[in-house]
Amino acid sequence: MHHFAALEDPRSPTQRRHVLSEMLVMAIAATLGGADGWVGVATFAKAKEAWLRTVLTLPHGIPSHDSFGRVFALIDPEQFAACFRQWSASVAELLPDEIVAVDGKRVRRSHDRGKGLAALHVVSAWATANRVVLGQVATETKSNEITAIPRLLQWLKLEGCIVTIDAMGCQTKIAEQIIAQGGDYVLSLKGNQETLAAEVEEAFIDADARDYDGVDSEVLETIERGHGRLETRRYRTLGDLSGVPRSKLWEGLNMIGMVDTRREVDGQVSIETRYFIGSIGTSANRFAHAVRGHWGIENGLHWNLDISFREDECRVRQPVARENLAVLRHLALSRLKNDDTKVGLQNKRLKAACNEDYLAKLLFEWPENKEETGASGKANISKS
Repeated sequence: MHHFAALEDPRSPTQRRHVLSEMLVMAIAATLGGADGWVGVATFAKAKEAWLRTVLTLPHGIPSHDSFGRVFALIDPEQFAACFRQWSASVAELLPDEIVAVDGKRVRRSHDRGKGLAALHVVSAWATANRVVLGQVATETKSNEITAIPRLLQWLKLEGCIVTIDAMGCQTKIAEQIIAQGGDYVLSLKGNQETLAAEVEEAFIDADARDYDGVDSEVLETIERGHGRLETRRYRTLGDLSGVPRSKLWEGLNMIGMVDTRREVDGQVSIETRYFIGSIGTSANRFAHAVRGHWGIENGLHWNLDISFREDECRVRQPVARENLAVLRHLALSRLKNDDTKVGLQNKRLKAACNEDYLAKLLFEWPENKEETGASGKANISKS
């Protein structure tokens, strides 16, 4: 609660029956224990009232679900998100070449057509190795990601990190910002940078025709088998940018990359080629680390929000409350991801609901390996 101490209580002093910090503890505990909305939070807290009284004062008992809903609809979402970023900074380790994957996700059922309210769209930064959400910015449409990403990045410390973003964020100003903040980038190329994408593709065609003779280039091939699927990836980097005139417009750009992917599933073969630009040099291993690491935000964050937290089914539609609930989910997921219990996230949440010792561990402890680096080894990838 040290990190949420600066959060302003939006209620009138004469109408505060419940302590704000205690409501936050109950909401976080309930979200860890399987609650996915205010009714669930209140139900969980009432079931755990005896245990909660060992750590909280609860002067007026457990708030109703309406009380939780009203309070979280009043809390300033920017302040709440800033407090969350402070917590993230306190637990994130200094790791070389940490992948900070940036991507957006829509909370599908958070819309309200009757009021003309679009579904909430959250752009998040995910530290792949730390398995922690570093921060998030809420928007109403995917197209707003271009303006949301710079706001999100300005809150993070990027020294020593590689920022990966899909094609939506492949913008010269975003690349310039990442370099200015001390990071490197690997950005996906698609139709939104049509001319640059064509130049990059032509550069690889020309270099391949010369068998990459006399150019700075590396190649790495990986093969993965599992679940009836055979997947072969070939990562190729190229440091010769003479055939990419528009490369001069991009701050720090010193390589282009290509990934050829061949998938074979039940005898059916599909082939895909993707192109990238980056500031990480021509190491194929480093390039592969960045490209594969970006999928951590899909597999480690978005997929788990959908499957383990049922985020797309959540019907909290009040504009402020839905943003604050998204922060609660990010906090709970980050904590559960860093717990070493050998079960999936859904069963960790079930265990937290059933086992108060385990719930206390999640709330009050952090894994020892996160503490061993000491204060100097933390807070490298998120500004407080």
